[in-house]
Amino acid sequence: MAQGAPPVVRLAATVVKADGDRLEVTDANGKPVSLKVPGDIRIMSVATAEPEEIKPGSFVGSAARPGPDGKLTALEVHVFPPNMRGTGEGHRPWGSDPSASMTNGTVGDLVVSNGRTMTLKYGESGTQTIVVPPDVPVVTIDRGDRTLLVPGAHIVAFYTRGEDGTMTATRLTVGKDGTVPPM
Repeated sequence: MAQGAPPVVRLAATVVKADGDRLEVTDANGKPVSLKVPGDIRIMSVATAEPEEIKPGSFVGSAARPGPDGKLTALEVHVFPPNMRGTGEGHRPWGSDPSASMTNGTVGDLVVSNGRTMTLKYGESGTQTIVVPPDVPVVTIDRGDRTLLVPGAHIVAFYTRGEDGTMTATRLTVGKDGTVPPM
C-alpha cells in the first residue's frame, strides 16, 4: 500500500540562529528545535497593522469562528499588498478547530462601529460577513526572504517530519520588527 505525503505540522517559535540550510529555533516552551530549510522555501513577512488598513477594495484574509450570536467573528485579519491579491481566495476550514474557518477575499461593505464588520467577496459569488472586534490582531502580510531570519525573530514554521526524524520546513512566516505572527 502506498503511503501518502507526511502531514504538515505548524510550529510557533523564535529564531536562535540561521545557518545555510539549518534554522535553529526555540519553541513556545523554550525547547530547542532544528529545522532543515530548503533553498526554494516560501517565506512570508508579517508586520503589525492598524485596523484602518482594512478598507473597501482591500484583499484580506481572516481566520474566524462563530460568535455567541452565530456571526463569524475574526480571530485575526491579514491585509495583503496589491501584488498578492487573490492569494488563497475562498472560504474553507482552518486549523484543528472544526468551527474555525479562513476566508480570503476582497472587502466589499465595511461598517466601522465598535470594531469593524466587513463583507468579504471571493470567487464568482461567494461572500462572508465577519465581525472584527477592536482587540483582534491586524497584520500586513507580504513576501519575505532569508534576511528576516535573525536571532529573536518570531516565526511560524510549517514542516514535515521525515522517517529519520528530520524536520523540513515547507514554508515560513516571519514577524518583522518584533511582530509575533498571530497565525
